[in-house]
Amino acid sequence: MTGRDRIPPGTEGRDHAEEAERAFFGRRKGKRLREAQEERLARLLPALRVALPPGGARLDPRTLFPGLDPDGVWLEIGFGGGEHLAAQARTHPKVGIIGAEPFVNGVAKLLRTIDEEALGNVRIRDEDVTALLDRLPDACLDRVYLLYPDPWPKRRQRKRRFVSEASLAEIARVLKDGGLFRFASDIDDYAGWTLARAARCPDLDWTAGRAADWRQPYPGWPGTRYEAKAIAAGRPPTYLEFARVPRT
Repeated sequence: MTGRDRIPPGTEGRDHAEEAERAFFGRRKGKRLREAQEERLARLLPALRVALPPGGARLDPRTLFPGLDPDGVWLEIGFGGGEHLAAQARTHPKVGIIGAEPFVNGVAKLLRTIDEEALGNVRIRDEDVTALLDRLPDACLDRVYLLYPDPWPKRRQRKRRFVSEASLAEIARVLKDGGLFRFASDIDDYAGWTLARAARCPDLDWTAGRAADWRQPYPGWPGTRYEAKAIAAGRPPTYLEFARVPRT
């Protein structure tokens, strides 16, 4: 039995509205930035920003890390304050990591860590990730993370959830054979939503073999402050992992 056979009851239906145009994120900016944060945005972000090439050309993500010759390239979609991304960059200095986050306060927090720790293997897309995914070539990423995304809990809002059949197909397209897509959420409904849509993606296979595989964090998981708050509030997270099915 493969992962896609183990789908929680009640999640089989398809929401056709999810294919419509959606805004996946909320605010672009929160509280006013401090002077040091503004300075880092002006000084560091231009050199780290992932810009799309003109004319609709594809973007080879390895070219974003000159001098590194990365062992692989990972993408984190919606990195929040950048805690997980920075921890991975620290632990895997030979991996190039792209973080996509339109919330400027989160970008400012990550830039502080990059600056203070001289993390040279991080690049930032400070816009919605959809356009970036569209420009990436096939089979160019080794790993994609989507951690604690906004659940948009109200029924009328669910079309704004990032996970859809279309977005999963795009993630599968850019993953290398055997590459991993990792999704974590403390919202059971969103976990079920993701499983149901992943089950309809022929290019992704749920790697879980037992219940502990989705109840326990990933190997080397650093944790996040949001996760700690969720657990303290009685919302245990679900950790889902999908592998890219080898191309024939």
